[in-house]
Amino acid sequence: MYARTSATTATALLGVTLMLPGAATASAAPAAATAVSVSVSAAASGSPLVIAHRGASAYAPENTLAAVERAGELGIDWVENDVQRAKDGTLVVIHDDTLGRTTNVEQVFPGRAPWKVKDFTAAEIARLDAGSWFGARWAGERVPTLNQYLDAVEANGQKLLLEIKAPEQYPGIEQDILRVLDQEGWLDTAHVQDKLVIQSFSADSIRAVHQRRPEITTGFLGTPAVAELPAYAAFTDQINPSYTSLTAGYVAAVHRLKGPQGKPLTVSTWTVNTAAGAVRVRDLGVDGIITNNPDVVRDAVS
Repeated sequence: MYARTSATTATALLGVTLMLPGAATASAAPAAATAVSVSVSAAASGSPLVIAHRGASAYAPENTLAAVERAGELGIDWVENDVQRAKDGTLVVIHDDTLGRTTNVEQVFPGRAPWKVKDFTAAEIARLDAGSWFGARWAGERVPTLNQYLDAVEANGQKLLLEIKAPEQYPGIEQDILRVLDQEGWLDTAHVQDKLVIQSFSADSIRAVHQRRPEITTGFLGTPAVAELPAYAAFTDQINPSYTSLTAGYVAAVHRLKGPQGKPLTVSTWTVNTAAGAVRVRDLGVDGIITNNPDVVRDAVS
């Protein structure tokens, strides 16, 4: 996932303007990633949660079932994914809003440029090879549906940080995602309390989830200005910024506020792939770290 929302854009999405003298402002930097930490803070747990970004994506093709399995083999409890909607309404797990980078769509459907996810049915997407780009041993991996992905995460006893990707392209996708989560048993008390977080770069999208199911932990991807944080705290439980924009003061400012469920806001940061980087953000007080290299980060901060 790549940050697309600056603090200014986020303010426009919220429909509010908050001005505090001397308020710090930080904008979301472009980089890949995501984040989480349900009700557990770094201070309480001793070390941040480690979240496998798009699965263990340094070791297997991103957002595939193989990446989920690899995270499980590494002993990683939390995985992150990106969800979009195919032409026929099926929810699929893929990061880019086009299919070209991570599949062989240009060979299978050469006349269908620009190969947008939303222009292909689930059956067409299921024909694509989503693994060969990463390495020959991964040939034949597929773009999973959200149902398939949830089944794999559940079978591994893992937990899910789900990103609503490009919701502006898929009106009503929040309701679609909640319907599938419910069908798959992911909206019961056990999952909602400890196994599920939904996040997005879109404040409107996260607000829509919170309004429909306020018990679900939600996260906003980006770095709103400190002065704007109280407005976000009305509908999101996490503020999840890029590590490049992070300071100890910003983490502390987030932690001082309580979210809509009455718990302190938490911070998960992305995408941290080195031991040194993991130690740095841990020492800033973050609650979660999103990473392509979850074993490296875990070993550094545990």
